[in-house]
Parts: sequence; structure tokens; C-alpha cells
Amino acid sequence: MSSHALIVGAGSGISAAMARALLAEGWNVALASRSIEGKTIEGTGAATRHVCDATKAGDVAALFTALEESGRTPDFVLFNASARLRGPFLDLDPKAVEQSLIVSAYAGFLVAQEAARRMVQKGQGAIFFTGASASVKGYAQSAPFAMGKFALRGMAQSLAREFQPKGIHVAHFIIDGLVASPAHPADPTRPDAMLDPDAIAAAYLSVLKQPRSAWTHEADLRPWAEAF
Repeated sequence: MSSHALIVGAGSGISAAMARALLAEGWNVALASRSIEGKTIEGTGAATRHVCDATKAGDVAALFTALEESGRTPDFVLFNASARLRGPFLDLDPKAVEQSLIVSAYAGFLVAQEAARRMVQKGQGAIFFTGASASVKGYAQSAPFAMGKFALRGMAQSLAREFQPKGIHVAHFIIDGLVASPAHPADPTRPDAMLDPDAIAAAYLSVLKQPRSAWTHEADLRPWAEAF
């Protein structure tokens, strides 16, 4: 019987790398994002693509219902969406800040809630969240991103305490550094200065395979050249 995965916030970096890693392991993979027009994610042709605005409860519920009705209820869900808003604090537009928080944190709540509803019934499953340096330290002129990522991390901690005793593995990953992607490739003169998304996916997959007697709840990943 195939295992089913859902990755929300599909793009060419971490999401694509994780999709490739899961497909190579024989998983059935669904990729969800607000738009799929013109979006080609290398090496993920076997994954299905779904339009879903993760900030809207109706869209998220409809996505999970559609997967469930097609016999693909997710055994593993990765929430990888976020919104990075920068600028001097006094110049920030309140509506833009509100939207940033909705994308980075509230959308994670919506996705996790729908996933947990189904996983609790089965008594097993895994929900992972992609965090950032901003999950643990706020930088100047980056308050909205820190607010969203702090909130997401806090939710992950709460969910772990509530649902891990029910057989659901909840893990949060602090990605401490810049991630290379086709749009932002690593500098060939400093190839290890950015995180390799395939290496991140390998770490995620390793945690996903852990026996429940020794689950990781949180891990931080950074290139060796990144300052702590």
C-alpha cells in the first residue's frame, strides 16, 4: 500500500527537493500552491498539483476532502509556505503585515488542523513545519517575518504536546541560512555558503523515518559557514 504525502507551499526549493526525495522512496505526492500556472518543478513530474490558497479555510478543507475522496488521505504533511516582509518598522503597512502573518502562521494552523483531524482517526501520521532563523531570533527590519515564524514554532510545540501521544509525529525545522534554488543558485566560489535543498530534504526524510521511541520534535539546519 502506498504512503501519501502533501506538501503545501510548493516551489522549486525545499518543497521540490522533498517531493523528489519522497517520490524516490515510493510515496504518492501531492503539491499544493496558490497557483500552478507556468510552474514547472524539476523532477516532480509524478506528483499531482493542486491549486489551494492555504490562507482560506474553505480551500484547505476542499483540498483535503478531494485527496480523501481519491483515496489519498495524507500520511505526511509538510507546511512550507511563508511570507517574508521587510522594512523599517515605522514604515510597515498594517495590511501587508496582517497578510504576512496569515500566510506564515494562520495558514499553517488551517493545514495542520485538517491533517490532524484525519491522522487522529488513524492513530498515526506526521506533520512537519519549515521554520527559519526568524523562528528563534528577530532581525532588524524583519519584524513581520519573525512574528509569523515565532507563531508557527509556538503552534508546532503545542501540537507536539497534544498529538504526539496520539501517534502523530510533529516536527519543526529551523532553516538557519539562505537556501539555494534555481532562482537563487549558490555562488560557485562558495558552494557551501547556502543550504542545499536536497540536503534539507534528506534531513526531513530521516526524521520522518524515525521510530516513535525516539522522535525529533525540533531540529536546526545550517551550512557549516553560517554564524550561529
